[in-house]
Parts: sequence; structure tokens; C-alpha cells
Amino acid sequence: MTNIHAILSTGLTFQFNTLHGHRGQKLNYFFNISIAQNKLFLYNSAMGTLQKYYKQSATYKIFSGIFEKVTEFLDTLGKITQNGIKTIKCILKLQIDRKELTEQCYRFGITSLPITLSIVGMTSIIVASQVALEMVKQGGGNFVGLLMTILIVREVGVIMSGFAIISMIGSSLASEIATMRVTEQIDAIKVLKVNPICYLFVPRILAGMFMMPPVVIIASAVGVITGAITANLTSGLGYRAFFDSAWLGIYMKDLGVCLLKALVFGGTIALISCSCGYYANGGAKGVGKATTKAVVWSFVAIVIWDMFFAIAFFF
Repeated sequence: MTNIHAILSTGLTFQFNTLHGHRGQKLNYFFNISIAQNKLFLYNSAMGTLQKYYKQSATYKIFSGIFEKVTEFLDTLGKITQNGIKTIKCILKLQIDRKELTEQCYRFGITSLPITLSIVGMTSIIVASQVALEMVKQGGGNFVGLLMTILIVREVGVIMSGFAIISMIGSSLASEIATMRVTEQIDAIKVLKVNPICYLFVPRILAGMFMMPPVVIIASAVGVITGAITANLTSGLGYRAFFDSAWLGIYMKDLGVCLLKALVFGGTIALISCSCGYYANGGAKGVGKATTKAVVWSFVAIVIWDMFFAIAFFF
């Protein structure tokens, strides 16, 4: 554009010997303007062609895809944070539907318990079957119970319970609210002058925070018991030796951090699942996308939370 302004300001110096005075100056002016317009047209055409080919290149597609994903990530994070703040305000105002809260607590605590116990128990069996025999061979049989208990209480029990809750409860929450969104039920709730955040989010988030810790406690107990049974069957380690070493390595700090993580995980799963479903659009396809998004975000979120807890309490 600097070159074009230079052309318009300077022009071309043509001398017309046969023309003098005002007429010659007018011809010279219009000739310079015509040349500048042609130059501008050629410049715009060249830039348009370059832009067209650049948009078809792999570089443009890669960077545009990255920019789109980053924008979507920040938008989703902002919406989740905004809904979390609104939920806290509703809780502080005691705008809680007790009947709905009871139903959601049953949903989180009772219906999810079988799959949670199965996952934690099988994980404990897998770990114990590979660790117990080798430790007994190396003379570390007295530390099998200690290792298994610390592993289950600190990490396996709460993480695997979180994964089970996400798979069963989080996905159902997202699909339920997404269906309400695409069928305009949420709009009907707003027409009735009911706050959808207080009506939909608060009972589910509170249920997740209330019921996740008891589920984790039961799942961790089952994990320790199945670990003891597996260690006895695979290495011949006695139950007394297992539980004596288990009590030596577990502290109240471990139990407190486990319960705190369960509390945070339950609220995070419910908040993300409800938020992803709340902003769904596009009919049945949008419901599927919202459910997938809720599951992925919940998995990543609890792993990030777990890393923060590990750094804060055990680093």
C-alpha cells in the first residue's frame, strides 16, 4: 500500500512538448491516475491469488485448525467457570430442590456403585497379581500390604471411581441436559421464570460432592480386600501379614486427601457434564457431541486435579 500511495502522490513525469498550459496539466494528471489504478488492480489480483493458494496449503489448515481448537477450548472453559460461579450463588441463596437432590444422590451413590466396585476391585487384582509374588521372592513380603494400601487409598480408589462415575453418570447427565436443550425444554423452564442453573445444576453438583466420598471409601475398602485375597492366592502371603503392614503405612493424611479429592472430583464431573449438555445444539448429532465432550473434559479434568493434589500434599 506504501508503493501505491507513492504512485498516487508522485506520478510519472511525462513532458508533452506540443501541449502547454492548463490543458497539458490535466492530461498529465489523468494519465497518472489511470496508471495508478491499473497498478492497484494488478496488486489486488496478485494478493487475492496468493491468499487463495495459501488457504489451500497444509500450513494454513494446520494453523487454522489449532486456532479453532484453542478458541473452542477457551470458550468451553469460560462457560464452565461461569456456570460454576452461578451454581455457587444459587447454593449460597439456598435455592435447592431437596426432592431433586435426593434423586440425584441415589443416582450417584447407588446406581454407580456396582460398576465402581467392579473396576476398582479388578484393578486391585491386576496390580496385586503382578506385584505380590515378585516382592515375596525378593524378601519384601512384609511390604506388600503397605504398597497395595497406599496405592489404592491415594490413587487407584479415587481415580478409578472417578472414571467409573464419568462413564456411567457423567455421560448420562450430559445427554439428559443436552436432550432438554435441543427439545427446547430449557427454554420452557426459562419461560416459567425458573432459573435453569438452580434447577438443573445445583442438585446434580451437590449430589456429586456428597456421594462421591462414600463411594470412594467403599471402593477403596473393596480394593484392599481383593488385593489381600489375590496376594494370598498368588504368593501365599498370609492375611495377617498383609493387614499388619497395611496399617503401618496408612495415615489420616492419606484418608483426608482421598476424601477431599473425591469431593472435588464429584463436583467437577457433575459441573462439566451439565455445562457441556447445557450448551448443546444441532439436534441428535449435537447431543452425541455434547456427551463425548463431557466425557473427555471430565477425564482430563480429574487427572489435572489429581496432579495438583499430588504436588500439594505429597511432593
